[in-house]
Amino acid sequence: MHRLPSMLFTATLATVAVLGGCATDKMRSKTTLLDETLRSYAATIRWGEVAQALNFVEPKTLAEHPPTQLELDRFRQVRVTGYNEQPVVPVSENEMHQTVQIELVNVNTQSARSVVDRQVWKYDEAGKRWWLTTGLPDISRHD
Repeated sequence: MHRLPSMLFTATLATVAVLGGCATDKMRSKTTLLDETLRSYAATIRWGEVAQALNFVEPKTLAEHPPTQLELDRFRQVRVTGYNEQPVVPVSENEMHQTVQIELVNVNTQSARSVVDRQVWKYDEAGKRWWLTTGLPDISRHD
């Protein structure tokens, strides 16, 4: 008779542990995906692959603020010589901020400068991916 409450308690604890583990695994998976996304985006920017970098930008952001031809041409005039990331700052479970200092050299004049890119990344539950909601870095600024 005393075994039934004990078994129910054990079963309840096991269920809580499994569900808690699922939540932890889900968060870990999201974090791993963010790390992979940030690493891929950084490599894409470092190599100057602007067309590929657009694939990281949230479609809604891209539709509302498509890059102009002038902005795209500016990327062709520079070489990225540094991409210095600050640690990611979690705003919520589905939103992360990251500040990156991008070092640039103008390929025509060889003048060097840097810009600060304040990125906002949001997780899309349906698509199971992170999107950059702030668009491509504004390399026309002089920070």
